[in-house]
Amino acid sequence: MIANQLSKDQTVSGWINGFIGVVLFGGSLPATKLAVMEMDPIFVTTARATIAGILALSVLLLYKEKRPERNQIFSLIIVSIGCVIGFPLLSSLALQYITSAHSIVFLGLLPLTTAIFGVIRGGERPRPIFWLFSGIGSLLVIGYAIAQGISASPIGDILMLIGVIVCGLGYAEGAKLSKTLGGWQVISWALVLSLPIMLPLCIIYFPLSAVDIRAQAWAGLAYISLFSMFIGFIFWYRGLAQGGIASVGQLQLLQPFFGLALAAYFLDEQISVGMIGVTLGVISCVAATKKFQK
Repeated sequence: MIANQLSKDQTVSGWINGFIGVVLFGGSLPATKLAVMEMDPIFVTTARATIAGILALSVLLLYKEKRPERNQIFSLIIVSIGCVIGFPLLSSLALQYITSAHSIVFLGLLPLTTAIFGVIRGGERPRPIFWLFSGIGSLLVIGYAIAQGISASPIGDILMLIGVIVCGLGYAEGAKLSKTLGGWQVISWALVLSLPIMLPLCIIYFPLSAVDIRAQAWAGLAYISLFSMFIGFIFWYRGLAQGGIASVGQLQLLQPFFGLALAAYFLDEQISVGMIGVTLGVISCVAATKKFQK
């Protein structure tokens, strides 16, 4: 009975940590949009990784963390490719063609891609009912994207789709590694591994007219560097490791809700009825998935 209680407590803790991570990630795309409106997407990608990487290296040195084992390096490289380089760069490029509100809806596909890679890389085996509701939520997003295809940019949609896929891989791989290396250690070492590449590129692509860039663009860069690239991952990877990659990963379906609200408030972007409908639909899928996994 004690073991069952501990397992239940760990699951609850996983959902709490996962929810905090999703809330912090909710501002990622609106903040990225603020940054790329006045900065080069490559600079935004490299700068956020460099700032977070220096912070991560400082924390690792402060706590005197031991280096990852050799067999953990490959997983850390996958996390770097998916979460440090892949999704940030692809989403930054996509936001040159589409609004942050439009791009946010694609985040509804993240739980499905995370769960798929959780099966492939993490060895998880969700129940069939999980795949049913996860698939419904994803189909809502795909249907919305297709319906908006005439007015939206196909290039932006494709970039976001690829970004979501590589991000799901990074999430699942990081969650698996968190069980042995630790949540904040995973994202920290992934950032440090990418630092030798990202730091020089950040310097090369640093804007020549930096003084002309408005404060809101710098604020957007600061947010994605600190919260989206580092602090949010501490909670997120811990949550995935405690509560299960596929299960807690469904919380990502809530991310569009937070993101759309922020896009409307800070960017004055129009939130369509379709966006709201899709968001409510995927939230219902989260509730159904959680209910049937009890």
